Amino acid sequence: MAEPLIELRDVSKAFGNNVVLDQVNLTIYRGEALGIIGPSGTGKSTILRVMAGLLEPDSGEIYLRGQLRRGLVEDSRGSLGISLVFQNSALFDSLTVDENVGFLLYQHSHLPRHRIRQLVEDKLEMVGLPGTGHLYPAELSGGMRKRVSLARAIMENPENPAENPEVLLYDEPTAGLDPIASTIIEDLIRDLQHRQGGCGTYAIVTHQHSTIRRATDRIVFLYQGKVKWQGQVEDVDTTDDPAVQQFFSGSVEGPIQVMS
Repeated sequence: MAEPLIELRDVSKAFGNNVVLDQVNLTIYRGEALGIIGPSGTGKSTILRVMAGLLEPDSGEIYLRGQLRRGLVEDSRGSLGISLVFQNSALFDSLTVDENVGFLLYQHSHLPRHRIRQLVEDKLEMVGLPGTGHLYPAELSGGMRKRVSLARAIMENPENPAENPEVLLYDEPTAGLDPIASTIIEDLIRDLQHRQGGCGTYAIVTHQHSTIRRATDRIVFLYQGKVKWQGQVEDVDTTDDPAVQQFFSGSVEGPIQVMS
């Protein structure tokens, strides 16, 4: 088995008395499309933020390409490029699409503006939005805003290739989209996995069955802060795990406690 790009060992995280992650073990391998699923409130978004270095676990260890990470993302240098794609796109409303996608380069590189604009346009073409750099987020549909956030996540810095994204973490990338817009995003995620200039490794938090089926290869099922089941995406059709069966059937009957 290849060495994991990201490995969580016995990671726990609580907010007050609410234990969100309880000794979670999880790995992401190079070239993998991992789905992280489970009922609401079971720590799925929290685990992405822990992996991205935005939250520090209360206990446990996080390894990036075999090296122990200490502290948060700003405390680490040169270990692994991780980009988090937020559920609400997290675009700056007062900036244009060009300024949003190229934000880090405009702020933290010495590249001339015309070079950054060309790099931005290249990424916008990859997500199917050429010629939109002059627009503002308010002028875009929900699906277009999602695609702009993907373009920003895969932006590369020619001045420092070591910081280019090696892993994308998607938090509910199709939330709030209609079925057609969701399909566009799901296909785009897969396309970016295999295109030069995209990102070949990713993990997706999602509730949406179409996203699970179309955009993941392996699944980790979280429930009550623990990994309760994991397997290939096709295994969900044959598993005898009652919680996984209930989740995919949408039944109110089963081990998963339904919040009224």
